[in-house]
Amino acid sequence: MKQVLVTGGMGFIGSHTVVSLMEAGFRPVIFDNLCNSSEDVLEGIARITGEKPLFIKGDVTSAADLKALFTGHNIDAVIHFAALKAVGESSEKPLEYYHNNIGGLICLLEAMQEHGVRNVVFSSSATVYGSAAHMPVDEDTPLPPAMSPYGSTKQMGERILFDASIFRSICLRYFNPIGAHPSGHIGELPLGVPNNLVPYVTQAAAGLRKSLTIFGEDYQTPDGTAVRDYLHVMDLAEAHVAALNRLQQVQDRPHWEVFNLGTGKPISVKTLVETFEQVNGVLVPRVMGPRRQGDVPELWANPGRAKEVLGWNAEHSLAAMLRDAWNWQQKL
Repeated sequence: MKQVLVTGGMGFIGSHTVVSLMEAGFRPVIFDNLCNSSEDVLEGIARITGEKPLFIKGDVTSAADLKALFTGHNIDAVIHFAALKAVGESSEKPLEYYHNNIGGLICLLEAMQEHGVRNVVFSSSATVYGSAAHMPVDEDTPLPPAMSPYGSTKQMGERILFDASIFRSICLRYFNPIGAHPSGHIGELPLGVPNNLVPYVTQAAAGLRKSLTIFGEDYQTPDGTAVRDYLHVMDLAEAHVAALNRLQQVQDRPHWEVFNLGTGKPISVKTLVETFEQVNGVLVPRVMGPRRQGDVPELWANPGRAKEVLGWNAEHSLAAMLRDAWNWQQKL
């Protein structure tokens, strides 16, 4: 298993995973429509790895684009990142999210089936847990109805892969990836206004945004702000290499597994912002705002299964995550 298709590979998590794949000896083929990324990412990857990966512009909702891709390349496995991913936006644009996230997954699986590709790692999310009754959540925690269309697309994506038993699939439930490559050559750079917390923190600290809005200060949490499980994007990238290695071990049978990817350490939004200020010696102008639709009060992982089965463990501290994020912002 050497040539790996990486859909959405120009994005934040995808680009860092491409670096880890190349360093592990895989040959990634990036497939991306650039709706929330830039071709400049290729130069950053090349500075880190010494080689520019193959990039093909295309859309996962296009059967024609996928047919040309699979016909022209001998793909051994797929890592599927390509999806719209903002919780709040998904409530405003549900049809767009279902079309892209569910329609794109089905088109991709149909193309894989047609070309005999059976191995897939699926980019899922901790949002599948909704507002869970107990913390931390493990992979056996019952999944309630999702609290946003985005979360629903991830629940549905997992179910589609479970039902499509001709594939060997691993679903990775990400908690909150932040940070950047330590070199500062690649990082999180959303087009337009950021939907994720840390890019907004770094842009507010850099003076590119007037202030950061912290959504919700009346949750039943220690400081009133939402609590999450933050992990370094490079730890997350390494988990995808571990997942591919796992799939290579189960080539003799259909396979479906799911793993939480997090640190298991609950961190509030207020604590994250204060830690960012302390480790980087800067101030983040901020105001408090109302809760956002679809946000849950608290969510963090029990990552024990990933450690036991994949041999994966999150290694970076919160300080390292936030230091790398600021280093990236300063180089823009």
